[in-house]
Amino acid sequence: MLDPKLFDDISRRVAENMPRGLQALQDDMQRNLRAGLESALGKLNLVTREEFEVQQAVLARTREKLKALEARLAELEQAGRND
Repeated sequence: MLDPKLFDDISRRVAENMPRGLQALQDDMQRNLRAGLESALGKLNLVTREEFEVQQAVLARTREKLKALEARLAELEQAGRND
């Protein structure tokens, strides 16, 4: 899940940049923005950077193994033709 501090930071920044006449509503607006962001982003199928990097490493290892297996298969096919 995404860091809750991210929601707080985004909602705080938006609320701080509201026109002065609306700053009286700043706290309420900040809470509503945070709730809206959490809801919208919660519906997305997101992964953390760490999870992404782990899967990226797994994929790289898998590609290396596949490359080695393809090379071995080509060798075996060539040896079979030479028999």
